[in-house]
Amino acid sequence: MQSPLPHPARDEMRIEAVLSALADPIRLRIVRALADSAEGISCGLLDLGVSASTLTHHVRTLREAGVVRVRPRGTSRISSLRRDDLDALYPGLLDGVLAAPR
Repeated sequence: MQSPLPHPARDEMRIEAVLSALADPIRLRIVRALADSAEGISCGLLDLGVSASTLTHHVRTLREAGVVRVRPRGTSRISSLRRDDLDALYPGLLDGVLAAPR
């Protein structure tokens, strides 16, 4: 069984970390893919044209900023967007990011 990964609590999330995490084009593509998935997505199913280690780095950056939650499911790790937390802390931010031209 995989151990749970650390995630910042809502009151530990900082706008600087969130904005920095969202500023990278690959991470923005990950967030857009997760926004379209209610169940979350396994990193292995994201086809972003980067290596597995690079993808892991980007998901870790998003997790540490509080943008995504990563939970174990069998041998996979499922990432999902922390929309409730982001919307509560920074109303309109996520909607604006997702509505921006690609």
